Amino acid sequence: MTDTEDAVDHVIDAELRLLTPEVRCDADEVARLLHPGFVEIGSSGRRWSREEMLAALGGMFTEADRPRAREVDAARLAESVVLVTYLTEHPGRRVRRSSLWLRDVDGTWRLSFHQGTVAPGADEQP
Repeated sequence: MTDTEDAVDHVIDAELRLLTPEVRCDADEVARLLHPGFVEIGSSGRRWSREEMLAALGGMFTEADRPRAREVDAARLAESVVLVTYLTEHPGRRVRRSSLWLRDVDGTWRLSFHQGTVAPGADEQP
């Protein structure tokens, strides 16, 4: 496996772990994964700062209703940048997501930017 494949696999794993209640309820783990300059544009259009996200994550969902990721893809855009795109589905909601991960000088990958856009439902035409 190449360094690029290793980086992409590592970032995809980290991204998907952020969808689990176990990680979302662990403020220290989420803080390790989010870049200090993290920003999210949520599917509602709301802008979230790192501090707002850390405060809100714990109670967002349980294992039974957590989003399920499909169509996961990633590309290394530069030595220290990986773009992850995917679709999440959970009851009554589909969201297209994209995330930019940056590698710090110490080699740690951290989520810097995330955006979610509501997608048409399974019974709607795209």
